[in-house]
Amino acid sequence: MLRGAVAAAVTPLSGERLDEDAVAPYVDFLAEGGVNGLLALGTTGEGILFGVDERRRVLESYVAASAGRLQVAAHCGAQTTADTVALAASAAEAGADAVAVIGPPYFQLDGRALLEHFVAAAAACAPLPFYVYEFERASGYAVPLTVVAELRERAPNLAGLKVSDTPFDRFSPYLLEGLDVFVGPESLIFEGIEAGAAGAVSGLAAAFPDRVAAVVREPTAGGAAALGELRAAVERFPRHAALKFLLGLRGVPVREDVRRPLRQLTDGEREELRAWLGSS
Repeated sequence: MLRGAVAAAVTPLSGERLDEDAVAPYVDFLAEGGVNGLLALGTTGEGILFGVDERRRVLESYVAASAGRLQVAAHCGAQTTADTVALAASAAEAGADAVAVIGPPYFQLDGRALLEHFVAAAAACAPLPFYVYEFERASGYAVPLTVVAELRERAPNLAGLKVSDTPFDRFSPYLLEGLDVFVGPESLIFEGIEAGAAGAVSGLAAAFPDRVAAVVREPTAGGAAALGELRAAVERFPRHAALKFLLGLRGVPVREDVRRPLRQLTDGEREELRAWLGSS
């Protein structure tokens, strides 16, 4: 089972190819920052933009570099059930500690279609812990609570959910007894853990693992609010490139490169980020 603070990791690239040399020092940085684990190939990791074989290689690199120091969860959500199943099965084979799957974007699936998709994905990685990744803004629709209830009956390895919805009244219905729920929005970490969440899976922790881990360990309203402000500052820029650029500024050999159609920063944005980090 996942626990505590989990960093939604970036995917280090050189151009548009995996930069394998950067994975180990990046994992070292995350471990030294105090997080308990990492989520590979989620929203922050640009996962949906990579092919199945590429995603397998990225995950294998993270599992090898973590070497048991961090739990490694694999985001295996894809546009088709066939690709999602293939990724979930390969995650189990690669030695991942958990699998997470978002509802496929673009087509707004009804409850029956979505349930069958999740059931197939969970079965493919069983008995590995399986987590539903609920993020209405990214998938285009919310996972109905009735789907989660039926999934509990049909997928014995369903362990919980990662929920990235805001505000708290959109998040809180997923705090279901008997399931481990991980908070996505950093500003909700205090409220979420106070209400029973098991921890956080944080995109901000990709570049600031120390700050996020500290708030997850000792949740306070002020700490969560400060993380919310930090997130807002980063999101003034193209987020994926900004997080990678900030990692470089923090001494991690990760390039700013992102998978298109995401874009890199302008010279002006780089200068603004550099000045902001120096003053924060």
